Amino acid sequence: MAGASVPVLVALGLLGLVGGVGITAVGPGGVLPTIGLFALTGLTPAQVAGTALVTHVATGMLATAAYTRSGQLREPGTRRTALVLAVSAVAGTPLGVLVNSYVSKRMFGLVLGVFVAGVAGLVWFREHRRPAGSRAHPPTAVVAGMGCAVAVAAGVVGIGGPMLTVPLLVALGVPVLESLASAQAQSVVIAGVGTVGYLAQGAVDWPLAVLVGVPELAGVLLGWRIAHALPTRHLKYALITTLLALAPYLALHG
Repeated sequence: MAGASVPVLVALGLLGLVGGVGITAVGPGGVLPTIGLFALTGLTPAQVAGTALVTHVATGMLATAAYTRSGQLREPGTRRTALVLAVSAVAGTPLGVLVNSYVSKRMFGLVLGVFVAGVAGLVWFREHRRPAGSRAHPPTAVVAGMGCAVAVAAGVVGIGGPMLTVPLLVALGVPVLESLASAQAQSVVIAGVGTVGYLAQGAVDWPLAVLVGVPELAGVLLGWRIAHALPTRHLKYALITTLLALAPYLALHG
């Protein structure tokens, strides 16, 4: 962080803020700080993932508290889905951290670019496949398998669970707010377990984690209010456009 210019530091703080809004308003969004840490700093892939995951410990806890307060996590079906996702994350995240140690910077950029493009597609799919009515939560086995796969991916590139889990749950028929609530609880486990793994490698840049994480916390609260008060269609399309524009850059930047 010592060698970073003021514009870079400001850009990282803004990406943290916007990423926090995206986490609780639409699900994907936590990837933006990861993108910033990868593209704007000289951190290694392990440091990018470790530093990004540290910020998601606090954002996940705050978002979980917010969705508990608004009632979504008090609903039995949502609570069950959140619990299954959290338990599966305990198994999947360490594997992702292990895989990261074998990933070069070039490969990391390529993998991150593919994830970003894939998430943009999932968000678009979610927007164009609105469920007509109330839908049941998917079976436990399906949620567990999905949660484990998401946790592995999150551990590799340093993203929170909502980035992938929310679009996937909605695609399976879970209402948006319930999907957002379930994914926040999963994010706490992914971030906590992943942080322990990367701390063991000495791969966390604490000053950058604070620089990104504090604005991200403010964004989480703002995004939660947006999710409950305003239509988020324009925000979703802005996110899709941004992710699709960034995907090829990330793949080539590595």
